[in-house]
Amino acid sequence: MNCVILQPSYIPWRGYFDQIYRADVFVFYDDVQYDKHGWRNRNRIKNHQGGQWLTIPVHSRGVVIESIPINQVGIAWEQSWAEKHWRAIQQAYYKAPYFNLYAAWLEEVYQRRPERLADFTIPMTIEIAQKLGICRTRFLRSSELNASGQKTDRLIEILSGLGATRYISGPSARDYIENEKFETAGISLQYMQYNYPEYPQLYPPFDPNVTILDLLFMAGPEAPRYIYQ
Repeated sequence: MNCVILQPSYIPWRGYFDQIYRADVFVFYDDVQYDKHGWRNRNRIKNHQGGQWLTIPVHSRGVVIESIPINQVGIAWEQSWAEKHWRAIQQAYYKAPYFNLYAAWLEEVYQRRPERLADFTIPMTIEIAQKLGICRTRFLRSSELNASGQKTDRLIEILSGLGATRYISGPSARDYIENEKFETAGISLQYMQYNYPEYPQLYPPFDPNVTILDLLFMAGPEAPRYIYQ
């Protein structure tokens, strides 16, 4: 049984959804420490100026934000970020061939008002996966599994508890994963290789490091063939 464990992210890139597609069980790693400069609350769209960051503001006053788990990070709803993000997406992609196919759904997403960041990003990610034709993957949150330990030991406890036989990881994890512990647990390791084909974008040159929304708006129902190899 293939398993992926990844921190929840805001409208991730296509490699994230490739991992979801390959997983029988996908675990949102939502009870580990929040990383302030990561992808938990931000991503990039492509517009006529090149690229634009969309960042969800989070509450950090009075706390060290990196000291609390992702699932406890609150959204700063006193800022009108959702309206700004939706407007920026509209301005960047209204000419895209499949923008109208997803516009009503996305507008509804930006009208949601959950208190916590993870409660906004996780449901949105699952819905995007469904639009990409991913229907067999089971989704869980690590906060539901009550795992203990640190780093590799914690991953293995989650995987063993789920009955996983293979762990699929991003390539950067090679630097810190303790391979021998996976061998002892009887869980094989597979590292992703991100070699995706280019697809038409509104504003050349091609930029691969943007949110999955870019591909959806440009390729629509054909988007999966630019992801699953």
